[in-house]
Amino acid sequence: MSTFRLKIISSSRIFYNGPCHCLIIPALDGEKAVLAHHEEMIIAVKSGEMRMKVSEDGEWGYAVIGQGFCQIANNRATLLADSVERPEEVDANRAKEALERAQERMRQKQSIQEFHMTQSAIARALVRLKETEKFVR
Repeated sequence: MSTFRLKIISSSRIFYNGPCHCLIIPALDGEKAVLAHHEEMIIAVKSGEMRMKVSEDGEWGYAVIGQGFCQIANNRATLLADSVERPEEVDANRAKEALERAQERMRQKQSIQEFHMTQSAIARALVRLKETEKFVR
């Protein structure tokens, strides 16, 4: 079994620090999988669903991540994101309210920067809602 060292850091906490067999993250150009001895690179991460397996025969763990980046070097991966939450940690009501606020802002006249920030807020809220519906029952 071949693993690499993974550290996942959000703006508020260290989400995970330990061994990992496989990490799948949402990148700007599609999902990227990271395995042991992966080529060195830096990946821009977008809001979406992250999946990881700690061991080869282990179960998949899921999380909702915000924008950030992942650096892979020397059989280590460090993922920095503005937010990382397990699906059961997401407050669905708060996510719905955030989506409604962002949709209302989208209807208003905005600068280009505000428009992109609003798009990002909508994407983040939609991902959080999708994950709560998928995993939390």
